[in-house]
Amino acid sequence: MTFFPTVRLRRLRRSPALRALVRETRLSPDRFVTGFFVKHGRGVREEISSLPGVFRFSPDEAVAEAQELESLGVLAAILFGIPDRKDDTGSEAWNDEAAVQETVRRLKKEVPGMLVVTDVCLDEYTSHGHCGVIRDGEVDNDATLPLLAKAAVSQARAGSDVVAPSDMMDGRVAAIRRALDENGFDQIAILSYSAKSASAFYGPFREAADSAPKFGDRRGYQMDAANRREAMREIEMDLREGADVVMVKPALSYLDVIREARARFDAPIAAYNVSGEYAMVKAAAAKGWIDEKRIVLEILTSIVRAGADFILTYHAKDAARWLKDGIA
Repeated sequence: MTFFPTVRLRRLRRSPALRALVRETRLSPDRFVTGFFVKHGRGVREEISSLPGVFRFSPDEAVAEAQELESLGVLAAILFGIPDRKDDTGSEAWNDEAAVQETVRRLKKEVPGMLVVTDVCLDEYTSHGHCGVIRDGEVDNDATLPLLAKAAVSQARAGSDVVAPSDMMDGRVAAIRRALDENGFDQIAILSYSAKSASAFYGPFREAADSAPKFGDRRGYQMDAANRREAMREIEMDLREGADVVMVKPALSYLDVIREARARFDAPIAAYNVSGEYAMVKAAAAKGWIDEKRIVLEILTSIVRAGADFILTYHAKDAARWLKDGIA
């Protein structure tokens, strides 16, 4: 094997053109999925205090935002609902006239090139803030499955391209796949939040969606952050049940999980660059402590380098703009 001084790895770092030519990992806006928090109304665009630059939208404003994102090359959005009412079972999740379903219909009609993904979970819709039916103070896994399936079918009926169960109930992928197929939606894909940890990085999202649990926490159903082998079991089970795409969430502190999943599974892998990760960058940038553009693009590159095929991220619009402007 030949070594220095014959081999000089710096030769290919001498100019932007050389660096670009041999770059191993490339970002592009079509690898980003942006997040929309949607509620009923018109002309609603409420900035979320812990997520600067992220808003709660009414359906018409979501359409306007999607049109801008499409012009920047971001071609996918995931919708989270802000319901007008909540109850013990989260029944607004499968209301065909709910804000998510209305927004899906508007997006598919007015921005047909936008891929629409819908989050399937009950926490935003339940009065107690948990992701399923409560029995004897705990979330009842099996009683929750038919409700998740009803929500997925309602979203598919509205026109969703991809349904994304995020509840972490055992067996929910199979239940949703069966319900979709029985209702004529066999072409609708499932993006499963397969390895979703009980993380401290979700705080800003819970403010945005008003979905914090009213008692206890979610450690009984979301994964222990310390377990990588268990994450592989979760991913394998979801793929066996019919998931088309699997997700690791959060992303930045779980790059090892993404890397191992990429090595073990020949399936599309998504990663969720979650609200707390976004908020930390925004807070440090506001203080002038970091170069926001460089940090964001470096973070997103690291997630793709680890093995993610695409990223759900609140940085999507900014990152797409910076990439378009040639900032990399």
